[in-house]
Amino acid sequence: MQDRASLFTPVLLVSCFIILVSFAVRASFGVFQIPIAEEFGWARAEFSLAIAIQSLAWGFGQPIFGALAEKIGDRKAIVIGALFYAVGLALSSISETPFSMQAWEVLVGFGIAGTGFGVVLAVVGRASNDENRSMSLAIVTAAGSAGQVVGAPLAEWLLGMMPWQSVFLVFAAMVLGMLASLPLMRAPQPASKAELQESMGTIVGRATRDPSFHLIFIGFFSCGYQLSFITAHFPAFVTELCGPILPGSVLDGIGIGTTSALGAVAISVIGLFNIAGTLTAGWLGKRYTKKYLLSGIYTARTIAGAVFILLPITPVSVLVFSAVMGALWLATVPLTSGLVAHLYGLRYMGTLYGLIFFSHQLGGFLGVWLGGRMYDAYGDYTMVWWIGVGVGALSALVHLPIKENRSAPGLPAAA
Repeated sequence: MQDRASLFTPVLLVSCFIILVSFAVRASFGVFQIPIAEEFGWARAEFSLAIAIQSLAWGFGQPIFGALAEKIGDRKAIVIGALFYAVGLALSSISETPFSMQAWEVLVGFGIAGTGFGVVLAVVGRASNDENRSMSLAIVTAAGSAGQVVGAPLAEWLLGMMPWQSVFLVFAAMVLGMLASLPLMRAPQPASKAELQESMGTIVGRATRDPSFHLIFIGFFSCGYQLSFITAHFPAFVTELCGPILPGSVLDGIGIGTTSALGAVAISVIGLFNIAGTLTAGWLGKRYTKKYLLSGIYTARTIAGAVFILLPITPVSVLVFSAVMGALWLATVPLTSGLVAHLYGLRYMGTLYGLIFFSHQLGGFLGVWLGGRMYDAYGDYTMVWWIGVGVGALSALVHLPIKENRSAPGLPAAA
């Protein structure tokens, strides 16, 4: 077997690059909400449904690509995912009806699944040792945050120079371009003899009968709801409901002169603060019980969302909320994926995390779709925010009964 230490650095770097590009494109979709609706006269719910379908397809695709990677190899699975992603973006660029846009977003969703956390985190999990695994997963997750930092402003900048259709084609080229780095991604197979001897059906069956697996599945739902709703609707929310940016103010002085620009910057601020938050979560996950850390993160999100919607929506409150939410944004991912690896092993981590991630994307579908539907019905997002607060509180509670003080067959007993 290849030595893990000699492979870890290139695997980590390539994994970070792939996640960064994939999530930069994914995080930009909220910026297209208003331009596309205005060009075709669509109701807000139409493009929202397209993004919601994308999230659902991502959820369906994640366990499929996780299993595919474990059968034919990680890099082949990523290539297939990138092709889905690029073709979906290209076909979306020529869509002129809500139905066609929604149909092609299925391909985009599968593309995100093939180039996203489910496949890539499994590679990194196998390439790192037990001591550093939590931090390694956090570093790659933070790269997704870095993609979010650049994705929305890049889309906003490109929209200033070209129509949205051309921006989609630029993004398709970016997704295909990242494949040039794949030859450096060579992760060792998991070393546990016991895990290698057990079939996928045995391990997946054992996990899905475990009450702790069910609790993790339920808990990840609110993460998807909150993140997908904010990614898809926050730029439009800020543009329409935020108080004006005064000429000569600090924001105006640094080039944020419109609420449209503020909406894109808010998504970037979330991504920027999430880099620190995710790395901190990885560091803490090595030292403390993951289920309690996850419960604390969901509690903090619940409080932040409630306070934000109760206070007046101003440029300052938008940026403060973005910073707070950013620190909590993807902090759940290294802890959740690390918990899955700890409880059920590394051999089929991609498949098992993919099943858990399906819950995340069910929440994402609901958050994005409800956002558009309730906006069209009531003219604001208030009810959608409060639902997010409620499901966040539920997630904070359901993580507490998880039995974390055990480990998968073939792994040492947990401390």
